[in-house]
Formats: sequence, structure tokens, C-alpha cells
Amino acid sequence: MVSAKEKIAYGLGDTASNFIFQTVMLFLTFYYTDVVGIPAAAVGSMFLLVRVFDAVTDPLMGSLADRTRTRWGAYRPYLLWLALPFALCSVLAFTSPEWLTEEGKLYYAFITYALLMIMYTAINIPYSALGGVLSADASERVSIQSYRFVFAMGGGLLVTSFMLPLVDYLGNGNEALGYQRAMIVMSIVGMVLFLLCFAGTKERVKPANETPAPYKTQLAAIWQNDQCRVLCMVAIVLLTGMVMRNTLALYYVKYVLQRPESATLFVTAGMVGSIIGCALANPIAKRFCKIKVYTWLQLASAAVCIVNYFVPYQAWFTAIALHFLWGLILQMATPLLWAKIADVVDYGEDKTGLRMTGLTYSTVVFFIKVGLALGGALAGWLLASVNYQPDAFSPDVAKGIVALFCIGPAIASIGVAIIMRWYTLDNQKMMAIQQRLGLTIDDAHRAS
Repeated sequence: MVSAKEKIAYGLGDTASNFIFQTVMLFLTFYYTDVVGIPAAAVGSMFLLVRVFDAVTDPLMGSLADRTRTRWGAYRPYLLWLALPFALCSVLAFTSPEWLTEEGKLYYAFITYALLMIMYTAINIPYSALGGVLSADASERVSIQSYRFVFAMGGGLLVTSFMLPLVDYLGNGNEALGYQRAMIVMSIVGMVLFLLCFAGTKERVKPANETPAPYKTQLAAIWQNDQCRVLCMVAIVLLTGMVMRNTLALYYVKYVLQRPESATLFVTAGMVGSIIGCALANPIAKRFCKIKVYTWLQLASAAVCIVNYFVPYQAWFTAIALHFLWGLILQMATPLLWAKIADVVDYGEDKTGLRMTGLTYSTVVFFIKVGLALGGALAGWLLASVNYQPDAFSPDVAKGIVALFCIGPAIASIGVAIIMRWYTLDNQKMMAIQQRLGLTIDDAHRAS
């Protein structure tokens, strides 16, 4: 069994990652439009264009990690090597020189955002793959991912609770300076947490063949993995809806609920619900079929969003309760999804003879980031389509924001539930696959 101490150490890596991931989802669009002054449509296009780079960097990074051989393993070393560069790029993304022209600010934002996403890929792909080689036990994999996402959402909670207060305190009236200094603080803490993750974990599940296959062979093999393709579709649809709702949360509070002073409380409520949901994933997965549970959780989160659409604008407590419930239900499913990726790695090895942990995770993560980009892009484009202007309220704009905040994520969750009909790796099939591969629990933990 993987110790609780090691699971906590692994989880700290996603606390660090979520300092950036949650900040990008919750604040970057607002920072660009309302602080830097970049048009919303341009921000949406920029988010989508940057993902073109990820089409190359994600699989390359996954393959590179799979081919890495060091005394620390294949995936852990990247946490050590890239913690500082990742922190620096995070600060640059939330820095916009005042002397730049409007066009110059757009170019600067594009360059620094692209650097941040490339660095996020370089450190997060190996980190994600690391979770698949800590254990071969299916039950342990869910437990590891539950720990991971409790700590991930803990990082998100720190962001939602302290980001805006830090901006106000450190900026002393200068919002742009406040965002920059707040990001410096979070980046330093994140760097330390990555190093703790590196020090506290150990790779156990080793590839059967110490000589990596050529990159073209790996790509051909990953394409043959039909269950990986299902998870890729799930990832892009799920993240599109999730990011759309999280991106629009500040706009919903400010322009629909008319309570801008309560923005931190609102997004924090959703994050607290997310933490509780992640903690509940493991006990639920032990009692019920993981595939059915995941599907029903998606349908339940869609129902919450639809109910939210009909909430009166003045019903503050109902709105915040529904956002808490949405976070709880949706994030209860997240550890189950990431445990499935580890299962898909085993399935791919059984089908093709190649074990490609890094490339498999990077493939799914690429589609996660496409969803991240689409959600952010759609939020920007659709805000522009309803004639959104910073600090200019109108009933039509409010109506458009609430529709985007509620209906878009509901459609995405229903789409995920439909796609899951093609996912077939239940516990019985995974036990048979692992027996054929010789991935017994004793073998997996012999190095413990």
C-alpha cells in the first residue's frame, strides 16, 4: 500500500499546479479585460491560439518523459528541474508593463501566456504521469487521485480565498501591481510544494522494456487505444463547460447578482464544495461501479446548473448554495477520471505491448487544455456577443451572462454522460488485464 504520507506528498504537487490552473480559470480573463484593458474577443482568440502550441508540446513532453531515465525515475526529476522556471513564467503572465501601447499589451499577454502554458505542460505532464506509476492497484489509484484532488482543490481554495484580498493589500490601490505581487507570493509557495512532492514520492510501476520505442511507434500505438480516445473526448467537453462556468463566475457575481464585494465568498464556496467532493470520491468508488457513478455525477451537475438558471437575481443565498453543490458534485467525479487514465495505460500496454504512461497522460491532458482554451475562448467571444463592456451594466448583458454561466456547463456535462457510454474498462476487465501484464499488487509494491 502507498502510505498516506506519500499520497499527501503527491497531492502537494497539484496544490502547486492549481495555484496557476485555478488562477487562470478564475481570474486571468478578468485580469486581461478589466485590469489590462484588452478586448474580450481578443482575449478569447488568444486563449485558443495558444493551444495550437500544445498540439505539439503535449505529446512531445509525454514521450520525452517516457524516454527519460535517471536515478530518480522518469517523471519525478521534472518537478525538481522546472519548479523555478514555472514560478517565473507565472509571475510574467500577471505582469503588464504600463508603458506598452494597447497593441503592445496584447502581444505581451500572448507571449507570456504562451510561455506559461508551455511551462505548465513541461511540469504538469510528468507530474500527472507520476500518479500512474505510484501503484498498480486499481483501488489505490482512486485513493491516490482522491488525495491529489483534495490537495488540488485546497490550492484552489487558497487562490479563491486569498487572491483578491492579496491583490487589494499588496497593490494598495494599484490593481495591476496587486495581481503581480500576489502572483509572486503564490509562485514561491508553489515552487516549494513541487520540491516537497519530488522528495516525498517514489516510482514503482516500471516499463517492461527499458529501451523506449521510437516516437512514431508510440503515436501509432496511442491511436490504437480506443479507450484513450473516449477519455480525450470526455476531457475536452468536460473542461469546456467547467472553465466557462468558472471564468464567468466573477461576471455573474458582479453583473447578475450585483454583489461584487462578495466575489471571493462566492468562488470560495464552489471550491469548498470541490474539496468535499474529491474527498468523497474514494469511498463512493469502493461501493459502486466507477463508470456508472461518473455518468450519474455528470447528469446531477447538469441538473444543478439548469436549476441555477431559474434562480432570481436577488436570491444570493440560493445562488451561492447551488455553486457550492455544483463544485461538490462535479469534483466528486474528477479523481475517478484520473484513475481511469492509469487504467487506460494498462489497457494500451495489453493491446499494443508498449507502456506509455507519459504519452497517454499527455494526450488526455492535451484535450483537457483544449477544453480549457475553448471554455475561456467561448466565454470571451460570448461576452462580446452580448455587448459586454467593463463596468457597464444592462439587463440584456446580465441575461446573457446568466445563460452562459448555467446552460453552457449543463450541456457539456450531459455530453460527457453520453460519451461515457463507450468507456468499458470496469473493475473486472482491469483485473484480467493486469493479470495478463503481471501487474500484481505485490509486484507493484515490491520496491516499496
